[in-house]
Amino acid sequence: MATASGKSKAKLSSAGRAAAVIVALGAEHASGVYKHLREDEIERLSLEVAKLSRLSSEDLLEIVEDFYGLCITQKVISEGGVLYARDVLEKAFGPQMAASYMERISKSMQVRALEFVRKANSKNLMMMLQNEHPQTVAFVLSYARAEQASFVISQLEKEMQLDVIQRIAKLESVSPEVVNIVEEVLERRFASVVSVDMTEIGGVNYVADIMNHTDRNTEKHIFDELNRRDPLLSENIRKLMFVFEDIVNLDDMTIQRFLREVDTQDLAIAIKGSNEDVKEVLLNNVSRRAKETILTDIEYLRNVRLKDVEEAQQRIVNIIRSLEESGEIVISRGGGDEIIA
Repeated sequence: MATASGKSKAKLSSAGRAAAVIVALGAEHASGVYKHLREDEIERLSLEVAKLSRLSSEDLLEIVEDFYGLCITQKVISEGGVLYARDVLEKAFGPQMAASYMERISKSMQVRALEFVRKANSKNLMMMLQNEHPQTVAFVLSYARAEQASFVISQLEKEMQLDVIQRIAKLESVSPEVVNIVEEVLERRFASVVSVDMTEIGGVNYVADIMNHTDRNTEKHIFDELNRRDPLLSENIRKLMFVFEDIVNLDDMTIQRFLREVDTQDLAIAIKGSNEDVKEVLLNNVSRRAKETILTDIEYLRNVRLKDVEEAQQRIVNIIRSLEESGEIVISRGGGDEIIA
């Protein structure tokens, strides 16, 4: 059984193992599970089910048993607390498996803190937070999805945007007592979820994720001000994300790949408002005929709004990020990623 466990975990991602559980449940029970999932979760899980290759009975049994162990662990922790759960689980599964289940469920339950925030409509979340102190806004957004947080931040006053970003970046861990206090204050407008462990929230990584979902105008304002107030923090955030000006750091093959997906009009408008370095790099990676066409388009572009330039640049950045997420291109950030040819 140990060999089967290693094989199945090596072959399948966590999403793939979830799909295997759904298949093992059968259509009737699976439909009951789907009723408790969000639309994006249903879509992702259904895709994983469709992609699921044939599993041996040993692999399927190992996955189902692992899922059962996690369910039991979560139930025991919720009903009896961490210390009680550890004692029960060690007797049921042995010290090693108990520790593994405890660690995995602990991480899962940490994420559940303020789960109602992630389920909230972004506009409703904004309405709830608009009169709150920046520290409260930062705290709540640290539990939100990145796209929710970017929407809320884009709607805040310019000064508050910077304040909230800095506060999120400096958040590290929060005790359950603090989580509970905030939840009690907000429970009339949302719901209450209790965390059972120290919860890691916020941080520079999360801010970078927020900024990756933020519109170009808000992004530019935040970085301009952050460069003035806290240049080190600004640099650390930039290292973890990709912005339009970073195109100059891409290799020619990567640039040529994403340019195949870019609308010619968007490219002309984006270059019109870009610096000379970016302009040169982009034009050097298109054919001579395409370059002439783009330069002609740029020449005839008059009175282009800054908003249009920023939107065109953002669409190009979105294409680059999408290609990176699909694995078609690799972007090295802040010297931390070493590429071996």
